[in-house]
Amino acid sequence: MSDGVVIRAVGLKKYFSAGSGLWGRRKVFVKAVDGVSFEGRQGETLGLVGESGCGKSTVGMLLSGLHRPEAGRVFYRGQDIMKLDGRERRRMRRNIQVVFQDPQSSLDPRMLIKKAVGFPLEVNRLARGAEVTRRVEAMLAEVGLRPEHMYRYPHEFSGGQRQRINIARALITGPQFVVLDEPTSALDVSVQAQILNLIKDLQRRRGYSYLFISHDLSVIRHVSHRVAVMYLGRIVESAPRRQLFSAPRHPYTRALMAAVPTPDPTRRRPLALLPGDVPSPVHIPPGCRFHPRCSEALDVCRHVEPTEVPVGSDHWVACHLWGGGA
Repeated sequence: MSDGVVIRAVGLKKYFSAGSGLWGRRKVFVKAVDGVSFEGRQGETLGLVGESGCGKSTVGMLLSGLHRPEAGRVFYRGQDIMKLDGRERRRMRRNIQVVFQDPQSSLDPRMLIKKAVGFPLEVNRLARGAEVTRRVEAMLAEVGLRPEHMYRYPHEFSGGQRQRINIARALITGPQFVVLDEPTSALDVSVQAQILNLIKDLQRRRGYSYLFISHDLSVIRHVSHRVAVMYLGRIVESAPRRQLFSAPRHPYTRALMAAVPTPDPTRRRPLALLPGDVPSPVHIPPGCRFHPRCSEALDVCRHVEPTEVPVGSDHWVACHLWGGGA
């Protein structure tokens, strides 16, 4: 493993039980994540994008240890997290933190901000007493809040301020890798820009590595260094940001980009709409998962699932159009 890789996911799978099939003869499973591999590098943001229900948030929960995978491995700086015992795993979690989508439900309404932000220090035995207060005050300052905010409750803040508090709580243990699960989607557009700029500024100053999960390509383009495109439990394309947006190779990636409206009235173009809905993760189509909605599908796409092939520098695509045969 290269020294620049902070976290590596290898063949992650996560299935959820959806009850029994017809007549109760067999169990039915939702294949939320079905063989996902990628790496997060030091000081970089990997954007993970795809339609709702494709498994993006489940990937984040697997990396942070909030879900255990059915198969696959997660390596933190070369160490297999799945092989750690309970005490070692708790210690490891200091280095991998999460910022959730909804800033309101992520905070206990009965808990002072001082307690909410400082609790990770106490539970990980990193500080206590006056030291907790000092570090909470310093962390709130990092995210643009004042010392007196420590002694207020979540309902006394705006949505943007609450998300700043959640970011402070995630960063107070000094993590190396942070999962940002749609951290701006519940906020007003003007506040979104402030939070995104804060996230980028913290990364420049502290060297954090991020997995930024979103369904919004414009947000992904703004914050990411590299981008992975996910569809129905699998990554279908990954590349450096500029390369992906200038030369997308997978039909699904191109369709996502074509569906984004342009703000320039002089560059009007018809919006491309993907036909149909994302198939059920309970009944995944044979062959390429995207073929029922793909206008470029070949006969082989209906029978053989494509494998990842390189199509450029650090650019990978799982598509038969580029030779991704099994």
